[in-house]
Amino acid sequence: MSPPKPYNPPQPEALKTIFEDEAIIVADKPSGLLSVPGIGPEKAVCANSILSDRHGPVLTVHRLDMDTSGLIIFARNKAAQRTLSRGFERRQVDKTYQALVQGSVEGESGIIDKAIAKFSHQRPLRHLDPEGQTAITHWTVLDRTNDTTRMSLQPQTGRSHQLRLHMMSLGHPILGDVFYGDPNTHERLCLHAGSLSFYHPVSEKLISFETETPF
Repeated sequence: MSPPKPYNPPQPEALKTIFEDEAIIVADKPSGLLSVPGIGPEKAVCANSILSDRHGPVLTVHRLDMDTSGLIIFARNKAAQRTLSRGFERRQVDKTYQALVQGSVEGESGIIDKAIAKFSHQRPLRHLDPEGQTAITHWTVLDRTNDTTRMSLQPQTGRSHQLRLHMMSLGHPILGDVFYGDPNTHERLCLHAGSLSFYHPVSEKLISFETETPF
């Protein structure tokens, strides 16, 4: 694992508001920006704080890793937060990520079912552990070059670092992964939450969003 770099978040304008109404905000988070505040005043700038300054107070529903970019939902009131959080708990939210990984992945699609646990002494790292929490990822190959593979990843569960660990377990870590791969393979972590579908907490209608992959 590479030593941690000082937190240097992107400019607030890099966080794009994709959709807003009286109950929710959907944003496209850039890589390098925390979803919620970190420990210490130097890590106060985050997606939550920027959107709160822009739209009024927002409440966290789920998170993306700092280095992961893509679609993220925030609630605008506690009732919406409860309903959306329940949707995540019941796995009623469909998320699709795009990743660029090292090497040529064999096969065209598959399922990774490998449990994940915390390291008690190496936060925020996780590791594969049969006694850990269930973690399941569905994957599909989108494209290949001589030394990389572009993949579509659909997490059935939502464990921290799940996609990064599961790609490492295939022997194909995500490009730019400072925790589980070679950070010198790309200037950023090549993992993007590009598609999101969920039931609106008020209308109860299924709504979907997509955003372009930036790598």
